[in-house]
Amino acid sequence: MLALANRLLRKTLWVAGIFLGITLISFAVIHLAPGSPTDMQTTLNPLATAETRARLEKLYGLDRPLYIQYADWLGKLVRFDFGQSLSGDHRPVWEKIRERLPLTFSMNIVSLLLTLAVAVPIGVVSARRQGGAFDRGATVLVFIGFAMPGFWLALLLMLLFGISWPVLPISGLTSMDFATLSPLGKAGDLARHLALPIFIYTFGSLAGMSRFLRSSMLEVLRQDYILTARAKGLPERVVIYKHALRNALLPVITILGLSVPGLIGGSVIIESIFALPGLGQLFYQSVMARDYPLIMGNLVLGAVLTLAGNLLADAGYALADPRIRLGGREGA
Repeated sequence: MLALANRLLRKTLWVAGIFLGITLISFAVIHLAPGSPTDMQTTLNPLATAETRARLEKLYGLDRPLYIQYADWLGKLVRFDFGQSLSGDHRPVWEKIRERLPLTFSMNIVSLLLTLAVAVPIGVVSARRQGGAFDRGATVLVFIGFAMPGFWLALLLMLLFGISWPVLPISGLTSMDFATLSPLGKAGDLARHLALPIFIYTFGSLAGMSRFLRSSMLEVLRQDYILTARAKGLPERVVIYKHALRNALLPVITILGLSVPGLIGGSVIIESIFALPGLGQLFYQSVMARDYPLIMGNLVLGAVLTLAGNLLADAGYALADPRIRLGGREGA
């Protein structure tokens, strides 16, 4: 555990430098993009003059050099102050993010748990019965999952279950009579509205995770220690689930770490299609409005999730494979 702690400490210091670089590049890129918050507020106003735009730029601090704006923003970030939104109601950025975070986070966590619950058995059974009917069927399902864009599948499901066979709602988070429903009815209403988005999340990630686990299991099952375990007469269930599966989970740990930033990035399209008030929709709206503080708030959250996912994957590697912990001790 001491070697694992030292490894994570070094990784954390490295992550801090990467985070600073991410914020610097992101801040520069969004300011280089065409348009500005003042353009969004004055272009459609016939009474707005160049002097009005200049006053707005001074009010928002956009008239200062870019490096001064970044230093000011970074100083606020150190105090956990994301600033105020430049569009809409001009509320604090963190308040807007905090309102949208539970929905996006809950949807992705449920999707991740469902993906693991389905992908792990599919990968294990496909590896044990390589070339069989189940393996071929799972391969076809995987290729369909890889080839089918999420937004296209969303539109098809909306057409099928919302119009042709109207059994599920296709937009929004709740029904109009949500306030009058019982607690059980409210839970059912939320489940019906989130069924299609969660299915799309799950189906999109199910293909890759099950395929990676299958390949990893096939490689592990060819190892000498698996042959030795079978030669000793251990039950096949013990060989598969105690000895082989633990080592085969390393690629899955990598995918899980990389899927953490998808809490925001992967939600933009789906939340926009289904009109769900989550972080993805908020990020899209902030980009369209050139709301720099709100954009940076979302990007910072995405960067934190990305780097945290890498740290979690690194810790998971060390817990799953003792050789990594020994390597960390030798390098210390």
